[in-house]
Amino acid sequence: MSGIILLVIAIGAFIVGYLTYGAYVARRLGIDPQRPTPAQTMKDGIDYVPTRAPVLLGHHFASISGAGPIVGPVVAAAFGWVPVFLWIVLGGIFIGAVHDLSALVSSIRHRAKSIGEIIGENVGISGKKLFAAFAWLALILVLAVFAVVIAKMFVGTPEAATASSLFVVLAVVFGFAVYQRGAPLAVTSVAGVALLCGCVGLGVLFPFTLPFKVWVVVLLVYAFVASCLPIWILLQPRDYLNSFLLYGFLIGAVIGILATNPSIKLPAFTGFETNLGYLFPILFVTVACGAISGFHSLVSSGTSSKQLSNEAHARPIGYGGMLLECLLAVIALSTVAVLVMSDYKETLKDLGWGGTFAKGVGGFLTGIGIPLAVGKGFGALVLSAFALTTLDTATRIGRFVFAELAEREGKAVSAGVVDRIVPILTNRYVGGAICVICAGALALSGTWKQIWPLFGSANQLLAGLALLAVAVWLATLGRSNRFVVLPMIFMFAVTLTALVVLFLKTIAAANYLLACFAVALFILAIILLYLAITRLIAVRGKKPAASG
Repeated sequence: MSGIILLVIAIGAFIVGYLTYGAYVARRLGIDPQRPTPAQTMKDGIDYVPTRAPVLLGHHFASISGAGPIVGPVVAAAFGWVPVFLWIVLGGIFIGAVHDLSALVSSIRHRAKSIGEIIGENVGISGKKLFAAFAWLALILVLAVFAVVIAKMFVGTPEAATASSLFVVLAVVFGFAVYQRGAPLAVTSVAGVALLCGCVGLGVLFPFTLPFKVWVVVLLVYAFVASCLPIWILLQPRDYLNSFLLYGFLIGAVIGILATNPSIKLPAFTGFETNLGYLFPILFVTVACGAISGFHSLVSSGTSSKQLSNEAHARPIGYGGMLLECLLAVIALSTVAVLVMSDYKETLKDLGWGGTFAKGVGGFLTGIGIPLAVGKGFGALVLSAFALTTLDTATRIGRFVFAELAEREGKAVSAGVVDRIVPILTNRYVGGAICVICAGALALSGTWKQIWPLFGSANQLLAGLALLAVAVWLATLGRSNRFVVLPMIFMFAVTLTALVVLFLKTIAAANYLLACFAVALFILAIILLYLAITRLIAVRGKKPAASG
């Protein structure tokens, strides 16, 4: 089979899905362009900043597109390319994009608060605290692992370290020019992209080297600063400019596939059981970000909802942004689908998933005249950009969630008034510092390796819980929620089964720490399901709320 056919089918499905099912979901969520958003009513110049749709799409896409949509398809290809492709396309259209859009809309209807806050208002405070604590711990694990991944990448490819460092300076200048000096976005975008290319060139000429542990500390200090600065200074302009790198990669890879017309050599299906485990549930927790990811709900309800200037922008950013990531996952799958199984296993063993992806991208780009070495370097740079974006966004979301943990709901909750149990813990500098210190301790101790295998299941559990929160919210408004309930049931079936499988494996391997975490997550899911079902029964037959 031709790689072009695979790509065309995917792109066609995503376009049709956006125009049809995406529009259907938007109507069900009651998107209203005339309704003021929290970015407008709660504007503070720090976190709540009304943002133009192209800029916010760039931030959102760059934030959700971490390494997940690359590593998942590359690793899961052990099952064959057909099940991975079907999960990316169908899962992305009917589950992942629905999850991201509904999380974004539900957040802006709750003062741009997190999914935990939505659970608190619609299920109960106990549910909110349980979810927030779990989400915060998951974010700390993400911070620790991505700090390690990026540090190793910078040690191995110091030219990427130089380019990334210069890029931070460029982003600050860009943000100041646009937001403080009123520079035209189109002109500054062209200049910014040109200077970004210059940063890449300077990185090749002047590679910057530091020891691994020093890089970990530097990266976490950067993440702390980025999470506390007003969003327009660094995070937003950096992600906006970064999105052009990502768009350029997607366009270049698509054109490269069209030019080279690679043949799909990987088996279509290898069997229900591989070295990874059984297809169900392992495929659905291995390919996470490329089809659905709970981390996306934290981004949608953590940073994007605080910048949405008009509800009409929610569908292109929430639903469309996810489908762009699905396209990235299809390209990642294509980089290994062109290999025979023996070469796939050997390449993955020798180069790892990052090197395998970069080599595959380089091969595609040779079709448009780019040397293989340059193409591989470009793929590695894109990968580091994904990871770095995830690092600082996760830190910012982590301090939001930590602040919510330190809040006690007051009687005037409908007006957004809360009591602080320990006021200093809601301070953004304190919350950000606690996040990076905990992540740094986990990263430098190496203990993250013991619990990282749990992350795939934990991430998908976050997705199931986010869909659960939206389902209960819609029920309290008297609206149909079947379009989120069915995906929610599937994700809970996947997650709970995966946790049982993981528990049995860890017990057999005498990894009792990981086994305890698996049991804790299983119990958490059951408790939140019970609280939500109880709430749904309570609201059934009652008069729905007047607003929402």
